Amino acid sequence: MEHSHRYHPYPTQEVAVELEHHLDVHRQLYNHVRWDYENSPEDDKPSEYDQNNKLPEWKRKWPLFSELHSKAAQATVARFHQNLSNLRKKKQKGYNVGRLKRQAPTEYRSVTYNQSGFDLDEKRGRDRFAYVRFSKIGWVKIRYHRPIPDRATIKEVTLKKETTGDWFLSFGLETDDADLPEKPDEDSLDASNSVGIDLGILNYIHTSNGKTVDWLNLETEYERLRHEQRKLSRKQEGSNNYEKQRNQVAKVKRHIKRKMLDYQHKLTTWLAKEYDAVFVEDLKVKGMLEQSHNARNKQDVA
Repeated sequence: MEHSHRYHPYPTQEVAVELEHHLDVHRQLYNHVRWDYENSPEDDKPSEYDQNNKLPEWKRKWPLFSELHSKAAQATVARFHQNLSNLRKKKQKGYNVGRLKRQAPTEYRSVTYNQSGFDLDEKRGRDRFAYVRFSKIGWVKIRYHRPIPDRATIKEVTLKKETTGDWFLSFGLETDDADLPEKPDEDSLDASNSVGIDLGILNYIHTSNGKTVDWLNLETEYERLRHEQRKLSRKQEGSNNYEKQRNQVAKVKRHIKRKMLDYQHKLTTWLAKEYDAVFVEDLKVKGMLEQSHNARNKQDVA
């Protein structure tokens, strides 16, 4: 089974500068991979394997790319082809899709190290902290609030810079299915201790046994968001003041998202502990959100 653990890193100023630089070089590599693909003949488009083989040549021609760890560079090539594959799948489903666009500095926000190029030192930190070393970057301190399970294998590490300016680090883990708790047989479930959930608009949810859960009141937060967005609209795009205000808007959005997720996690934890089985209606969410009324409330139900 594959899952991930997410941590908050605290890079020093020197390391943060290196992280920013490597992130931008990976962005340039991604754009070059795109350019190479777009400018190849229609009947001879390079595969991910082909472009990985071109990396040594590109590094000799553009020394900037040689600053990147080889596995991280290959992961950037893989990202482009994964995006390309997702685009093809949407096209096959009837969506009107265009081409992958060039990534601007504000849009490319993460770097992945696949299998190598990083080391986790759990003993170096104190008081629930640890350190991760990234090749050609340095050591990064992380808040190690949840240790990596002993039987889990670290497959990759992803560093991401959020729109708020905060860094986050995710370990992609692989665990043997044999280590998971045994699933109960369907025959062993107590049907009398089950509940159906109906997602509402006036109320957050309704249960089949007559209980309702009220909405989390976020009107104050949404009013603050509107206020910050109005301030942003008065700034000149591209200026330092615009970037500062854009960062402020991102922080308000993050606060709303975290508050909503906390509410949802508490609710689902209660349902899981209270009932043996929970049944939820199957909704066509995309069509509901395209309607002209109550789109925000429907989105908040998640």
